[in-house]
Amino acid sequence: MSAVLECLIARAPHVVTVPGIIDEVWGESPTSSAPTQVYGYVRGLRTRLGDTHGALIRTCGDGYRLVTGPGDVDAALFGARVDEGLAAFRAGSHDEAAAALDSALALWRGEPLPGATGEQARMLADRLTGRWMTATECRLQIEIDAGRHEAVVEHVQDLVARHPLREHLRRQLLVSLYRSGRLAEALHEYDRLRRTLAEELGTDPSAETQAVHQQILAGTLPPGTAAHRVGPRATARAESPIDDDQKELPIRQLPPGIPDFTGRAREVEEMLDLFSATDVDAPTVVVVHGAPGTGKSTLALHVARRVRDRFPDAQFHLDLAGTATQPRDPAELLAAMLHALGQLGRPLPDTVEARAALMRSHLGERRTLVVLDDAASAQQVQALLPPHGHSAVIVTSRHLLTDLPGAHHVHLGLLDPRDAEEMMCRIVGGARTALEPHESRTIVELCGYLPLSIRIASGKLLGRPTWPLKAMRQRLADESRRLAELSLGDLDVRASVDLSLRSLPDDVVRGHDLLGLLGSCDQPGWVLSALLGQPAQDDVMERLVDANLVQLVSYDSVGQPRYRMHDLLRSYARQRATARGEDVCRAAVRRLLSGWTALVDEARSARPPSLFDPFLEPLAGAGDAWRLPVSEARGLVEDTPAWLLAERRALLDALGLARDWGLGEESHDLATSLSPLYDEQALYDDWTASHEVALACEGHSPLARASLWRGLAQSLIYSDELTRARQHLQRALDLFRQEGHDLGAALTLAGLATVHRHQGRLDLAEGCLRAALPTVLESGDAPKEALLRGSLGRILVAQNRLEEARPWFAAALRLARAIGDVHREGVVLRDLGELHHRLGQTGEALRDLEHALATFTELRDERCIAYTLLQLGRIHVDLLDRDRATTTLVRAARIFRRNHVATSEQLCQALLHQAADLTTVPVA
Repeated sequence: MSAVLECLIARAPHVVTVPGIIDEVWGESPTSSAPTQVYGYVRGLRTRLGDTHGALIRTCGDGYRLVTGPGDVDAALFGARVDEGLAAFRAGSHDEAAAALDSALALWRGEPLPGATGEQARMLADRLTGRWMTATECRLQIEIDAGRHEAVVEHVQDLVARHPLREHLRRQLLVSLYRSGRLAEALHEYDRLRRTLAEELGTDPSAETQAVHQQILAGTLPPGTAAHRVGPRATARAESPIDDDQKELPIRQLPPGIPDFTGRAREVEEMLDLFSATDVDAPTVVVVHGAPGTGKSTLALHVARRVRDRFPDAQFHLDLAGTATQPRDPAELLAAMLHALGQLGRPLPDTVEARAALMRSHLGERRTLVVLDDAASAQQVQALLPPHGHSAVIVTSRHLLTDLPGAHHVHLGLLDPRDAEEMMCRIVGGARTALEPHESRTIVELCGYLPLSIRIASGKLLGRPTWPLKAMRQRLADESRRLAELSLGDLDVRASVDLSLRSLPDDVVRGHDLLGLLGSCDQPGWVLSALLGQPAQDDVMERLVDANLVQLVSYDSVGQPRYRMHDLLRSYARQRATARGEDVCRAAVRRLLSGWTALVDEARSARPPSLFDPFLEPLAGAGDAWRLPVSEARGLVEDTPAWLLAERRALLDALGLARDWGLGEESHDLATSLSPLYDEQALYDDWTASHEVALACEGHSPLARASLWRGLAQSLIYSDELTRARQHLQRALDLFRQEGHDLGAALTLAGLATVHRHQGRLDLAEGCLRAALPTVLESGDAPKEALLRGSLGRILVAQNRLEEARPWFAAALRLARAIGDVHREGVVLRDLGELHHRLGQTGEALRDLEHALATFTELRDERCIAYTLLQLGRIHVDLLDRDRATTTLVRAARIFRRNHVATSEQLCQALLHQAADLTTVPVA
């Protein structure tokens, strides 16, 4: 029953529905009879309160409302008397304040609402307890102001024992002990507070508590009666506990400047321009944001000292501890500002809003500069802004504070290389860096042009005057120990990043760490979702961007945002990731590789069949399989050539990850899936690199290794490395035959046929193709059958068995058209063009080749375009058509040069020289 009453009191004078009462009283486990019990409890309460007509507890719809007068509920009466006492105290009427507060405190009889179980009742109990503390502290202050220090010491000590983290009580105890002549006890009490805060919260005492401590040490803490006398001279600004001549001194809190400040000319000029244009109604607010270690605080202080003469009345500098475990409360920061403005030792309003209003009143028309260092959020800053446009505010933050109205934002990135060298020169000394200029440049490069890193490395060199710069360069060159080297006293890159991570949710921190596993190239945003093994994580990536731990570097050709970590931050993120355990990292990398492979497969599904499509079942297990939603994947790879070009480095980096984490099956699946796309886009270097990296992985099965040898050989064929290609194909063939994989062996024979054809061994080439064809026919794979039939026709043409070749081309063309393989149709038409040309049927040859060229152009297959142009050029040379031969062959030669196909480029040049009156045609 008491719980129901507490619920009604907590929500008075508002209506509380029966379901609302049930939630408050029973929580998440109400009994089935809870509604009936509520009705019974209300009847019981009305009986006990003599409310026979329901005037006190009124029924309103499906709930009840407690109707009370001004003095009917102790909680409301208590609050009113506390407000009355605090108002009288602020007005200087101490006797009136004491009477009101004593009356309020007399209503207090132990813990409020002791049986409270509901959220609303508990919130009311917490508010009442907070008000009681405020009233008690104010009442004690009246005694302290009246000089009755000794009388309150024991009371304050008792309260401090029960509330050890309440600093206002601690300050009252310090003042009471000191004014009672107990100096040693006061200093001991401060030391206890300092140790308690360090152990419990990892923080130091607040600025105002430290100020009281300093006054005690210096013996300048003023006596109570003189310090708090408020008479007819009282104004909107309350009297200060310091002397009147001290009180009027302007506030000068800016720390000393940094003598070796270097660079940032553009940012400094931008900020100075902003401060020269003032608004009458609002202060100029500039937010400097950037990654850890970029020198935000140093820049803010440098600019503040440049403009300080424009703000002669007050210059504040506040550390907002935005990267601490618990950022400083705006109420505490306002207290520090108010104490500087003359409110030290005086009770302050309870709420942030009231303190902010008081601060604005004190500032009045003062020309004020406020530097707010290390802000956690816009909300932390908002209450600290001066009231008018004659003032300015500089905020530093690792976060984007875009929700701070009217603020100008200056992003701080890495130092320009020349400025980075200059910074090192200023710290270490110009004579020393001049002796080893190359080492100096390399050191700042290894520091990633990050000011914090450069300062640490330079500081170490400064402390080791006999060291050559080469010694530091060698230490930093070892990436595994680089971060350990970049630590000097309180300066530490890792500690700086940890401060940023401390304020972020666990999933964001985990995402940060796992991103460190990736390489140095930029990445699409979806990779974070794969690493985390969760659906789209755009919000997690945005939190990392806002915290300046990840950079949004660009948008690629398919519209994806691309992200990158600074090398030093990535190195530390990787250390943190590996500390999470090998299993965690391997699972994350496996999901990422699965995501890449699924995207590549989606891209292949919309392309023509290829001889290099994977023919082995996917080897990687499904345990950590991850893929983008189908609709999103299709959207990304819709323009496959553009997507592949955008992701070239990221795909090779992913294969490097597979090698580093021993994921052989995953590397095979991704590399072999990429082969057809590399083939189509003539990305032979990438094709070679992908298979070499995949082959470097451990744990491949014989079939997987054979598949990779075959793919690598084909890329080498296109690069004219025929000897190596033949060796790899023979290895693959031996493995396929050992494992009894007939289709793999047949496709490898087709590759050997290509090598033999290029090396002029046409009989061997024909033998390979005829040996491979029955297995392909048995497999029922029409695209591969069409390809082999066309290849055999090409061999026959090369052997001048022209009529014998015709049916092979006809069958290949018929198969390609039946299955809708437009690309294969184009290849066969190109080969038919060669056949018709050899037969003297020039018109048919040109028709076939023009048709093939249009097909390859539509498919954007550069390699096939070039070979078709080569065929056309040969015909134009034979026709002595100089202009067409020149245009066609120059275009082909440029494509071959771009794709490093030297033999075919040389053939183009030879044909060009055969044209009438043509000696040299530049193709660069």
